[in-house]
Amino acid sequence: MKKSLIAIVVLSIVCVVYLGCASAPEPQPQTQTQTQPKGKITGESFGSKEGSQVELFTLVNAKGAEAKIANYGGIVVSLKMPDRSGKYGDVVLGFDNLDGYTNAAYAKSNPYFGALIGRYGNRIGKAKFAIAGKEYKLAANNGVNHLHGGVKGYDKVIWQARPIEGDEPALELKYLSKDGEESYPGNLDITAIYTLTNDNSLKVEFTATTDKETIANLTHHSYFNLAGKGDILGHEVMIHSNEYTPVDSTLIPTGKLVPVKGTPFDFNAPTTIGARIGDNNEQLKFGKGYDHNWVINKPAGDLGLMARVYEPASGRVLEVLSTEPGLQFYSGNFLDGTLTGTGGWVYQFRNGFCMEPQHYPDSPNKPNFPPVTLKPGDTYRNTIIYRFSAR
Repeated sequence: MKKSLIAIVVLSIVCVVYLGCASAPEPQPQTQTQTQPKGKITGESFGSKEGSQVELFTLVNAKGAEAKIANYGGIVVSLKMPDRSGKYGDVVLGFDNLDGYTNAAYAKSNPYFGALIGRYGNRIGKAKFAIAGKEYKLAANNGVNHLHGGVKGYDKVIWQARPIEGDEPALELKYLSKDGEESYPGNLDITAIYTLTNDNSLKVEFTATTDKETIANLTHHSYFNLAGKGDILGHEVMIHSNEYTPVDSTLIPTGKLVPVKGTPFDFNAPTTIGARIGDNNEQLKFGKGYDHNWVINKPAGDLGLMARVYEPASGRVLEVLSTEPGLQFYSGNFLDGTLTGTGGWVYQFRNGFCMEPQHYPDSPNKPNFPPVTLKPGDTYRNTIIYRFSAR
C-alpha cells in the first residue's frame, strides 16, 4: 500500500516537472452574440382613391426615428426626429388621414404637402416649352404658368410600392408616366426609393428613363417645422450659395444669375428666416416672402451640402444635401389657416418651409440654365438627403 502511494506521488511530480501537465481549463462564461438593432417597415391601409387602395408604410430606423409614407403621391405623412433632449416629435406638416390630402379645401390651395413632384418640379413659363423645334403646350395651373407637373402631377397618383427590409428600412415606389400624360412627351419610367438611415436621414433617390426625348425635373416637397408648432421665422438658415435666380411678378426667372451679397437672399452666414423677410425688396414682394431658387456652390451632379437649418428651442438641425444644381427655398407664404392638419394644428401663414433640391425653374425655356432634357438610353438621377441631428 505504501509502495503504491509513493509511486503515485512520484508520478505526479514527474508530470508537473517534466511534462508540464495542468488541470483541465476552467470553463469560460458563454458570450451571447450581440445583434445590432435593425430598422423595420410595416404597412397598413390608408383608405382608397378612385377605387384603388392606398397604403401607408411606417419606417423605423435602429435609433427609433420614424417616417410614415403613403404610396399616394409618395407623400411623407409624418417624420419624427429627436430634439436635444431625445424627445421625438413630428417635423413635417401633414394630415391624419388620406381625406386631408384629397378633399376640396386641399385641392383648392394645393400646397403639395410631403409629395414627390414631377414631371417637372417648379414653374414653366407660359406653360409651354419646345424640344427640337416642336412646341409642347402644358396646363396653366398657376396663373399663366405651369407648376409641379400640372393638374394631376405625380403628387396625385398612386405609386406601385415595395417595402425593403434591412438594417435601414426603405420603400421603393415606381410609376410609369405615359406618353402624353399632362401633355409631356415620352413614357417616363420612374423609380423613387425612400430610405430612413441610421444616422437619422431621410434619403430620396430618383432614377428615370424615357423612350422619347423629354424633360425631367423631380423633387420632394415636404414642409418642415423643426419646432413642431408655430411659425418658422425663428429658424436659422444657411444656404451654400453666392447667386440666385430673380423672378418676374409671376415667379418665372428672368434668366439672370444675380449675386446674393448685400441682399436679403444672402444666407451664407446663418440668418433667421424672419430677419429680412419683410424688407422693402421687389423680389420678396413678388414671392410674398422667400419662394426662389438658389444656385448652389458645387458642381452639378456631385452630392453636396446645400443648406443647414437650426431651430433654437428644440435644438434640431436639418441639413439638405443633393446632386441637383439648385435649391428652391419656400417660406410657406400661401398657407392661410384654411387647412387643419395632424393633431388639429391649423396651418397658418409661414408655419412651414420647403427645401426643394432641383433644376432651376423654367429651365426648358432658358438656354443658359443647366439642361433638363432626357434622351432615350440615358438615365435621370437625383439624390436628395434630409439629415437630422440636434445640438
